[in-house]
Amino acid sequence: MRLLSCEDLCMHYDSINAVCHVDFSVEEGDYLCVVGENGSGKSTLMKGILGLLPPSHGRVVFSGLSQNEIGYLPQQTVVQRDFPASVWEVVLSGCNSRRGWHPFYSKEDANRANEMLLLLNMEHVKNRSYRELSGGQQQRVLLARALCATEKLLLLDEPAAGLDPTATAELYQIIKDLNQKRGVTVIMVSHDMKNAVAYGTKILHMATHVQFFGPTDEYMKTEAFARLSGGAHHND
Repeated sequence: MRLLSCEDLCMHYDSINAVCHVDFSVEEGDYLCVVGENGSGKSTLMKGILGLLPPSHGRVVFSGLSQNEIGYLPQQTVVQRDFPASVWEVVLSGCNSRRGWHPFYSKEDANRANEMLLLLNMEHVKNRSYRELSGGQQQRVLLARALCATEKLLLLDEPAAGLDPTATAELYQIIKDLNQKRGVTVIMVSHDMKNAVAYGTKILHMATHVQFFGPTDEYMKTEAFARLSGGAHHND
C-alpha cells in the first residue's frame, strides 16, 4: 500500500530552487535511502514531507497515514546533545503529535514510551540525564522518541552522523530490524553510501531533481552511483 507520494514537487529555500519537479512514492515496508551531493535538496525534501516548508509547486500526498504520524529523527546539533532533560522526558515528548490538544500525557502515552524504551534496550537509563549519555545511546533515545509518534513511517536525517563505527553498526541494525520485523517504513537521508546500499531496498538520488529512483540493485549499476560512491560526501 502506498503511504505517500511527491507529485511534481518544487521547493524554494532562501530564494534557491532546492527541489525541482520531484516525483516518487513510498510504499508500506520500503526502506528508502535518499542520497546526493551537498546542496542536492535532500534535507529540504524532508522538510517538505514533514510540512515544515511549503512547496512552491506540486504537492505531497498522504494515504493511509497523516502528516502527524511521521516519526522524525533530525540531525543533532551540539545544543541538542546537551539538552537538560531526563531520558524519560525526551522519549515521552514523542507522544506530543498524537495527543492533539490534550495538555497532559495519558497512561497510554506512558505505556507507549516504556514499550519503545524496552524495544531499544534503553529502559535501564530512563531516569538518567539525556546529556550524560554517549552519542549512540542518545540516538537510540531519539529513535524511541520518534517511534512514540508512529509505527508507520520513520524519517531519519543522517542518523549515524558523528557516531563511532560500533555505534553506527548497532544503529543500522536496529533500524533494519524495525523495518523487517515490525514493518516500519523508513526514509533515511544518508551520505554514507556503503550503508545506504547495504540496507536500503530503494534509492532516491537527488540533484535538486531526481537522478534515480528505484530498487537498490538497479541503482548500483548506474553512473550516478559510481560517481557518488567514489568520494566522501557530507550533509546538505
